[in-house]
Amino acid sequence: MRIRAGVLSAALPLVAIVLASGCSSSSSSATDGGTASGSTASTNAITAIGAENEYADVIGQVGGKYAHAVSILSNPDTDPHTFEASPAVAREISAAKLIVQNGAGYDDWITGLEKAAPDASRTVIDVQQLLGLPDSTPNPHLWYQPATMPAVATAVAGDLAAIDPAHAAYFKANAAKFTASLAPWTQALDQFKATYPDTPVATTEPVADYMLQAAGTVNKTPWAFQADVMNGTDPSAQDVAVQKSLFTGHKVKVFLYNQQVTDSLTESYIKLADANGIPVVGVYETMPTPGYDYQSWMLAEVKAMDKALADHTSTEHL
Repeated sequence: MRIRAGVLSAALPLVAIVLASGCSSSSSSATDGGTASGSTASTNAITAIGAENEYADVIGQVGGKYAHAVSILSNPDTDPHTFEASPAVAREISAAKLIVQNGAGYDDWITGLEKAAPDASRTVIDVQQLLGLPDSTPNPHLWYQPATMPAVATAVAGDLAAIDPAHAAYFKANAAKFTASLAPWTQALDQFKATYPDTPVATTEPVADYMLQAAGTVNKTPWAFQADVMNGTDPSAQDVAVQKSLFTGHKVKVFLYNQQVTDSLTESYIKLADANGIPVVGVYETMPTPGYDYQSWMLAEVKAMDKALADHTSTEHL
């Protein structure tokens, strides 16, 4: 992950600004252009934060009119790995009663802000811990795992109910509705797996690897290559050669790359895939907006893969 060493140290002094100005109510904006979910929330709605907008979207769907959900990372043009918090973000966090964050080293910046401005009434859901995953989990893009968001929705419903017991049944029902609404995505994954078993693919980094596994694909890109790109490190010459051979040797059927983080190496592979007649699919780290919720975003990613194989058509942007 492209996490700068100075992110946390730069973020901690922001709390002093917050304390000096007093805690403000959560708004729909943040450093990278955060967005609010559940905009019809009541005036007494619970202020909640999703560190990434896919989590804020789930909070908004579960909390409905009784939650005001704000995302910190929502701009698809922002590299989440290099995000640096601002005073506005610190104010958002200080006002929140519920926070959902990814964990697994992906959004450590928010943990630092939480610790610097402690609040005994604040509830934090760390998705890594919720799923019982170790700190050594190599791929932090947990929201692409089909089992993740149902667990998150259930946890959100329980924590919102603890904050607002009068609407516990409402939150529980919304969580169940959300989980049921994921059926088209999981069915599409099953259909893809049945129609295109063991499809060989190449990637730049493991953004969508959990979904690719659920779809039954075989990722031919060396893990070391993926990890290096994810961590902002130059891949070894050997791994670069292996990756190149996947295209020139026509060893893969689809090339998937992180649409939010591109560089000259990624661009060279996109051109190489195109030159060798291999369709390209852009995948996203944060939910593309507007026009998508979590369910439609995940389904769109699978449809793009299906289109690549069925029609030999690239989908670089959703």
